[in-house]
Amino acid sequence: MKAYVLIEVRPGEIAKVVKHLQRVEGVTEATMTFGPYDAIAIVNAETVKAVGQVVYDRIQPIPGVLDTLTCLAIEPD
Repeated sequence: MKAYVLIEVRPGEIAKVVKHLQRVEGVTEATMTFGPYDAIAIVNAETVKAVGQVVYDRIQPIPGVLDTLTCLAIEPD
């Protein structure tokens, strides 16, 4: 299961948060973005529940993270 996690970050802490995200187990890629969200993380996990655990247990507690929006990737038939 692949998910894109859009992350709102406290001003001035984006680089620190992205570096932290890059070390999180389950996150395969993390980068800064322009737009309504400040960063994006790509999460890979076995199940939807496991994606939720990565977001809830490992991403949301990172200092500087204000909000997240998780978008599940769906493969077309």
